Amino acid sequence: MTHITHWINGSLSTQKADRHGDIYNPATGQVTGSVDFANAATVDAAVAVATKAFEQWRHSSLTKRVQVLFAFRELLHVNKEKIAALITQEHGKVLSDAAGEVTRGLEVVEFACGIPHLLKGGFSEEVSTGVDVYSIRQPLGPVAIISPFNFPAMVPMWFFPVAIACGNSVIVKPSEKDPSAAMFLAQLWKEAGLPDGVFNVVHGDKEAVDALLTHPGIKSISFVGSTPIARYVYETGTKAGKRVQALGGAKNHMVVLPDADLNLAADAAINAGFGSAGERCMAISALVAVEPIADELIAKIKERMATLKTGDGTKGADMGPLVTAVHREKVASYIAAGEKEGATLVVDGRDLKVEGGGFFLGPTLFDNVTPSMSVYTDEIFGPVLSVLRVNSYDEALKLVNDHQYGNGTAIFTNDGGAARRYQNEVEVGMVGINVPIPVPMSYYSFGGWKNSLFGDSHAHGMEGVHFFTRGKVVTSRWLDPSHGGINLGFPQNT
Repeated sequence: MTHITHWINGSLSTQKADRHGDIYNPATGQVTGSVDFANAATVDAAVAVATKAFEQWRHSSLTKRVQVLFAFRELLHVNKEKIAALITQEHGKVLSDAAGEVTRGLEVVEFACGIPHLLKGGFSEEVSTGVDVYSIRQPLGPVAIISPFNFPAMVPMWFFPVAIACGNSVIVKPSEKDPSAAMFLAQLWKEAGLPDGVFNVVHGDKEAVDALLTHPGIKSISFVGSTPIARYVYETGTKAGKRVQALGGAKNHMVVLPDADLNLAADAAINAGFGSAGERCMAISALVAVEPIADELIAKIKERMATLKTGDGTKGADMGPLVTAVHREKVASYIAAGEKEGATLVVDGRDLKVEGGGFFLGPTLFDNVTPSMSVYTDEIFGPVLSVLRVNSYDEALKLVNDHQYGNGTAIFTNDGGAARRYQNEVEVGMVGINVPIPVPMSYYSFGGWKNSLFGDSHAHGMEGVHFFTRGKVVTSRWLDPSHGGINLGFPQNT
């Protein structure tokens, strides 16, 4: 049995916890360890350490910061398989998905290694006689990152490499369901030479989250999770005077036009709908088929679904279990609701038979879904793909734009004009053209529109640099020293 506690000031906490949570292996359904839950006093201690460390780190040279970042990057690369194994053990996703998660996080670290260029300000000489103006960006202080269970390595790495590179100190509150990846990353930071206290990890539930949201020493909050919690985080954090970026839920649509390559579209629907058991905010969960191609496309998808192997993520499966028994039952309840509401159940994942006691649910496919059904309106966060049939591009576009979520979308077509029109007209933050999961590269920014984002800043890229820094503009005038400090001949009020 593994016991996980907090990482504060460069080492494991010795504070005795009053409350704990169980850690499961979703593939077996067995408890494999426990994690300490932080209270307000634990958060106070972490913030105090982070505040002290910030005063040193903010004044470290850009050269020093880059050296630490490059060292961390190398350690992360060398240990990628170990981190992936920890993720699979606690989350359940297959090893290839877990390794891909670490790789995408690694890309943000590499982006942050360019921080000397990213923090350059502007300079204007002689804006008035003898007056210059220049801009600088400065770190905020201790910042908090509250990350979800579905990407225990990648999502925190959307934020903390940029935050640390900009000169901030960090407190990460990972999901209590899979906390080990964050702890491993903390050890890598220490090995890379990051000063103690700059990177800290506290574990827990709502009590720890509320303590971070309201603590006067925390300057910003970065959050990823469901929309109801994202709204709560945003409202609570901003009320406490903090800068907040809260990324919420999604219902990502894949629009397939009649001229599309249907084999490509079917492959994309399988990968984007059922990868990581659908537990990702960029999963395709609504496929909008523009007639007359629905029957043919559904047949191709069903054929491919029959070849998918669901099982233990360490044993060559294509799809692993869901993260908890409670979540598995929640997803299964949506399948029952879809049937009751009149959708056609083409493939029923509840029929899956897997040995052992894991939290398994097979890939599920619905046809003839309508906009009023809960399988369409709600974020299910499981391997459930719903097909909606429409008769035109305009009808498909309206369907996407009318939905409350605007995280990601994709269009499959061989018509460049239609694709260009879609990317312009669709009210969604991230768009893929013949690409089913349009997650931006690290030097762009990740984030949606509408109820998929609360706050003005997306994750990583230049928006991330701006989120973790404050702008300052300096207007200066220096008297000519050759005249003893007397400004001879210059107008004083120009």
